[in-house]
Amino acid sequence: MTSAGSEFVVVANRLPVSRDDEEDRWVTSPGGLVSALVPILTERDGVWVGWTGAADDAPEPFDHDGMHLRPVALSSDDVEAYYLGFCNNTLWPLYHNAIRTPAYHRHWWRPYQAVNARFAAEVAGAITPAGIAWVHDYQLQLVPAQLRELRPAATIGFFLHIPFPPVELFAYLPWRSELLEGLLGADVLAFQTRQSVANFRDAAIRYSDANPIGDDLEVDGRRIRLQWAPISIDSEAFEAAAGQSTVIENAARLREQVKPSSKLFLGVDRLDYTKGIDHRLRALQTFHERYPLEARNTVLLQLAVPSREELIQYAQQRERIERLVGQINGEYGQPGYTPVVYMYRHLDFADLVAAYLAADVMLVTPLADGMNLVAKEYIASRTSDDGLLVLSEFAGAAAELEDAIQINPLNLDGLADTLLYAVTIPKEDAVRRMRSLRRTVRDNDVYQWSRNCLEALEK
Repeated sequence: MTSAGSEFVVVANRLPVSRDDEEDRWVTSPGGLVSALVPILTERDGVWVGWTGAADDAPEPFDHDGMHLRPVALSSDDVEAYYLGFCNNTLWPLYHNAIRTPAYHRHWWRPYQAVNARFAAEVAGAITPAGIAWVHDYQLQLVPAQLRELRPAATIGFFLHIPFPPVELFAYLPWRSELLEGLLGADVLAFQTRQSVANFRDAAIRYSDANPIGDDLEVDGRRIRLQWAPISIDSEAFEAAAGQSTVIENAARLREQVKPSSKLFLGVDRLDYTKGIDHRLRALQTFHERYPLEARNTVLLQLAVPSREELIQYAQQRERIERLVGQINGEYGQPGYTPVVYMYRHLDFADLVAAYLAADVMLVTPLADGMNLVAKEYIASRTSDDGLLVLSEFAGAAAELEDAIQINPLNLDGLADTLLYAVTIPKEDAVRRMRSLRRTVRDNDVYQWSRNCLEALEK
């Protein structure tokens, strides 16, 4: 990076590192996005702008693993109003089809504007006048236009990791025009699904000065490209882990612990109301009621990853799920048999892959989801071409993973019948489906995704 700035800047709500307080050092965060972008940042001598994740934590810019990192400070008031308030109580539920009623408060909107401006200013200080800035996700939707004011010659991209809602829902947002104007500051706007592309285009035409130009938009003579760019995973990393002897041994041990003769269902979800865990459990109850003989030969291992525990909706969701688990185990459990094994914790990478290897059937049943990479992780881990994926049609991944067994997670009777089919499906049909899914995930990994996005920005 020269003293004049970097040619390439990534900006996201969070930095790609977390602080290990015990050892007083920074640790690179896990995940496909970080894995995909670290090589690009190091190759281009790029900068990542983001928040450390802790209130009132404002270290000076520093380098880590070949990346130049520029922290943005958030006060405890910012965290309360911008992050927990507007981002997670307004935008998150609204963009996920208003599964929970969004809250619209002016005293959250103003900090959202101010924090976005702070991010834009930090990017402007890090980038060359004609460099590339790649902005990520719903927390920073005002940054593209704010940055364009500061660096008019820059190329600006934006990627939305969650769904963009139908125009009829987006219309409820009091600041809909301001948010659209913020996004339309970008040169390329990329979304997880074609439906989100269409939803955004409709909203922009209706509630901003944008005009349609082919499949794209035009604002003040400037063409804005709309891109379908479904994100993916580092499939090779999951395949490699699935072949490690310790992971294979842990998978076998897990099967022994739950009930080796049973078909093992697996759910791996952040504990979020969008993930449909409670609906999944209610469908499992129906499965046990209707098909007791087949159900007694199954176990559901449900891994719930803690998420946003400060918010009351998430605490209520955890209570609801744990109550359902207790009901199912109390009604259908027997000595030596527990229908649902529930774990509320984070798993490290190796243990997660072991769980994927152990499971006969993966249940991915969100009520709304931008993509859902768990579905792709399970597929990449099934190196023997076995296993079965049951996938909600409301997950962004459903558009690519056509050979999954796709369901409406709100249809509890239908989902219960699907569980029966999943444990009785002919092996050759399951293998055919998994082979096709594995080709799709392997051919469209996270590195291909990042190349596609950057090619669009560099045209």
